[in-house]
Amino acid sequence: QVQLVESGGGLVQAGGSLRLSCAASGRTFSRDAMGWFRQAPGKEREFVASINRSGGSTLYADSVKGRFTLSRDDAKNTVYLQMNSLKPEDTAVYYCAAGTISTVVASRYDSWGQGTQVTVSS
Repeated sequence: QVQLVESGGGLVQAGGSLRLSCAASGRTFSRDAMGWFRQAPGKEREFVASINRSGGSTLYADSVKGRFTLSRDDAKNTVYLQMNSLKPEDTAVYYCAAGTISTVVASRYDSWGQGTQVTVSS
């Protein structure tokens, strides 16, 4: 498994932006596809975005498409989730995950971070 540490969460007003980071260690980062999921209180964990090993392909949930951008920097073993035009419904704990393929299926990822809270006020 790989160790993942998220950062960058916080409180922001609706319409604002945040950039989440996920730093990986313990495994060759370039071999991992990376994903972001989120879980709001009382709701199930849901897919947000994922990126393949090369960084050439990304997937986004319809709810964030056009507002969120996922990228990776293999030199820094880090992925970044740029979140713009944030809405109150984006409020959740955001989790970074690593796996062999870029997919919306949470069970396909074998390593998870501890999560970072994002709160969007109206």
